[in-house]
Amino acid sequence: MAIVTPLRTAAEQQLVEQFANVKAELPGAPSVRRLREAAFAGFEAKGLPNRRLEAWRYTDLRGLLREAKPLARPAADNAAARARLAELNLPGVRLVLVDGNFAPALSTLAELPAGIVIQPLTEALVSARSDLPRILTGPVVAEGDAGLMLNTALMRDGVFIEIADGVDLAEPIAIVSLSSGEAEAAFFHRSVVLVGAHAKATIVEISESLGAKAAQINGALIFETGDGSEVQHLRLVTRQAEQSVQVLSLLATVGAQAKFDSFALACDAATLRQQHFVRYAGEHSEIGLRGVNLIDRTEHTDVTLVMDHAVPHGTSRELFKTIIGGEGTGVFQGKVIVRQYAQKTDGGMKSNTLLLNDGATMFNKPELEIFADDVVCGHGATVAQMDADQLFYLMARGLPRQQAEALVLQAFAGEAVEFVQDETLRELVMAEIERWLQGRRDTVSVGEAG
Repeated sequence: MAIVTPLRTAAEQQLVEQFANVKAELPGAPSVRRLREAAFAGFEAKGLPNRRLEAWRYTDLRGLLREAKPLARPAADNAAARARLAELNLPGVRLVLVDGNFAPALSTLAELPAGIVIQPLTEALVSARSDLPRILTGPVVAEGDAGLMLNTALMRDGVFIEIADGVDLAEPIAIVSLSSGEAEAAFFHRSVVLVGAHAKATIVEISESLGAKAAQINGALIFETGDGSEVQHLRLVTRQAEQSVQVLSLLATVGAQAKFDSFALACDAATLRQQHFVRYAGEHSEIGLRGVNLIDRTEHTDVTLVMDHAVPHGTSRELFKTIIGGEGTGVFQGKVIVRQYAQKTDGGMKSNTLLLNDGATMFNKPELEIFADDVVCGHGATVAQMDADQLFYLMARGLPRQQAEALVLQAFAGEAVEFVQDETLRELVMAEIERWLQGRRDTVSVGEAG
């Protein structure tokens, strides 16, 4: 029988060469090195995710990455990073990555609240803790994802956060990932958040570009939350350089009688794939995944999630609002799995989209895989244009059309934003939405004037 060797693209061949060149210097204890080797072997067998893989059908990474950018090296402590951090003025603990590398000089580690231990991922990877491979692997539903395999193999840095049992954090912990944009580069970062039993925490994740040079970014954030814990997660992906391609993975394992809520805002995100792999590890827990995607020009934003109800009495809610203008493309792929013994599961999933013009495109693919018989689960997906009656109502009261449209869009997105519990963070999200709407109004005004 003839052996067929799959042809590698230029980018895939470059990634193989990059891993061979850097694997000896990548941090990790022997168990981590074995994890890296196994992950890259899996990546080599599959190649870059492409449209032949059902989970990547609408985001062909093999076609998008014509070449693999050079791996980023630690960036200098630049003034642009300091200036942007000053503008953000984030409360609480701030942990900064520049081009995927932890930047202690830009972070605030001097006075950590009691019950928190934070270290760079480079230090955690070489530690002797026996549970590290399990933590880094995440939920079983994440196994086999080629994008995540590549992150596992090439992850260089990030942060490792441990929050002790019973700790109630008054202020959030922010993980800020900045792309310097000084040269075209690729970087792979991964962060871990371990939350103890009955602890409460808010984790903010921000991804931005400081310069105009395109980046290829592959990032992952792993949560393990204890029984009775309450975790809020907020992700902002904004101000990305054009032609940048970013894959961000969220992996969460949630304990019993716990609450885990995640919200993500993507605007000016270039090409972005957000993937969520979430598993119930204990009964009577509530999980919510929500977000707003604002897409314009030729941008592409993909939200793919897998919710694994592996135990009984779990409640899950997913709500994603998408607004698309220009020739932008949106993707929502949601899968809720209810295992055989996960009785009394309550799941609801919605994707709502507004298309602002004929050139905009949206792909919706909600799925339910139910193997139990005593459950309440449902899903829905809508794609529509702005409501003419709403516009007429506002314009009849004296509002110009552009302002009326902005109010309708803001209200549409606001339904999901209301689930951000922290008022300061909710205002931060709404400010970004208003900035995007204003930018779009300015663009339309210039076009009409021309």
